[in-house]
Amino acid sequence: MTDLAYLPATEALRLFRSRELSPVELMTAVIERAEAVEPRVNALSERTFEEALLQAKQAERAYRDGSPRPLEGLPVAAKDEQPIAGRLATDGSLAYATHVAGVTHPVIERVLAAGGIVHARTTTPEFCCAAFTHSRLWGVTRNPWNLDYSPGGSSGGSGAALASGTATLATGSDIGGSIRLPAANTGTVGYKPPYGRVPAMPPFNLDHYCHDGPMARTVADCALLQNTIVGPHPGDVVSLRPAVRIPDQLGDVTGLRIAYAPNLGDWEIEPGIAANTRAVADALTAAGAIVEEVEVGLRRADVMRAAFIHFGTIFGPMVANVAAEHGDRLTRYALAFAAESRAAAEWDGFLAGLEMEAAIYAVIGALLDRYDALICPTTGAPALRAGEDYIDTKLTVNGVELDHYMDYSLTTVFNIASRCPVLNVPSGRAADGVPTGVQIVGRSYDDATVFQIGAAIERVRPWAFRPESL
Repeated sequence: MTDLAYLPATEALRLFRSRELSPVELMTAVIERAEAVEPRVNALSERTFEEALLQAKQAERAYRDGSPRPLEGLPVAAKDEQPIAGRLATDGSLAYATHVAGVTHPVIERVLAAGGIVHARTTTPEFCCAAFTHSRLWGVTRNPWNLDYSPGGSSGGSGAALASGTATLATGSDIGGSIRLPAANTGTVGYKPPYGRVPAMPPFNLDHYCHDGPMARTVADCALLQNTIVGPHPGDVVSLRPAVRIPDQLGDVTGLRIAYAPNLGDWEIEPGIAANTRAVADALTAAGAIVEEVEVGLRRADVMRAAFIHFGTIFGPMVANVAAEHGDRLTRYALAFAAESRAAAEWDGFLAGLEMEAAIYAVIGALLDRYDALICPTTGAPALRAGEDYIDTKLTVNGVELDHYMDYSLTTVFNIASRCPVLNVPSGRAADGVPTGVQIVGRSYDDATVFQIGAAIERVRPWAFRPESL
């Protein structure tokens, strides 16, 4: 049953159609796995297992009748940030512990309409404002590969659920790396679509840093979920027409020109992560791509300053408004985020922030004008410590103490360059057993190429799905 819990979604659909596997059997395996590992991992904020088994029986009938939908019968874990009408919508905060959603997020609408079964929802940090996952409401979520570490954030519960076999697919969202960071930390695949590709909810649909997207254990599974949630939505004015789907046949990178950046500039990179990223570049060469090492030349301080100015205009004030009324219920890291964002907005105005963002994208845009895609590390260090908020403790990477713990991440660059699609795939393991990841960055709105490259890496350097010790 444990092996069944790790069955790829695409393979499960094939077995459902051939009647070699029942959706009830798969759902039962996933539920049994959750009951076995959740006391240690704590990735699920809500479980609706009885309802899910009933829906699995309905899916079984759909296959028998010959009328299955694209995700019919698959267990899909939904990030708790994405509301479901009639269910709690807490944002991981004690301040909203009893709040009930009145609407359903467009991504969840599409998962349900496609026959996916939301059997569980996944933990986040409070207000999704951190790169780790713990909160006063749900406690500490741990990395299935090494329980001393966090699965990352803010879609940490989704990454941990996939890695621990308690979901077949999962949803996520990304405002500074919140899909790619947990994907890197948990050895899974996560996709930040280009801005507008996947519909979101107001007001954050109007924030070009914000992206909802798919998470999975394989590149094909990630493409399957992306193809389900993509396309225009009447509730989101920036959602793009037409719906651009990832092709079924993936993995041919023959002749593609790929820039390999060991670093985006002056980020600190641990030697193990550097070696894993180099191995991915070598794998792409073996797969037929033309890979050239490049220097990007961005300054980490400029990226973080631009990002926090931006957070100070939308995201930070939202958290600050809650803090003003319910400060005693909030985590220290949420209060710190609100304060940092407020201070950043006072350094420079919105216009100055946009000018900085434009200069940052100009560097990426010029590079992608010469290459079909860029690969670089997702983070400079392996996963963060579970339960640590890095307020009193400084993070040290490659022997250097960082000013802010988020300086370890190379993801926020591509929230600034928001029209670039970015796929995280596993690059290897760190010395502590925690997975590491590599970002595949495409030209603006060129979704298919990053999936082609991801599938090629997966073919040449296949990764393990299941942590040995869990």
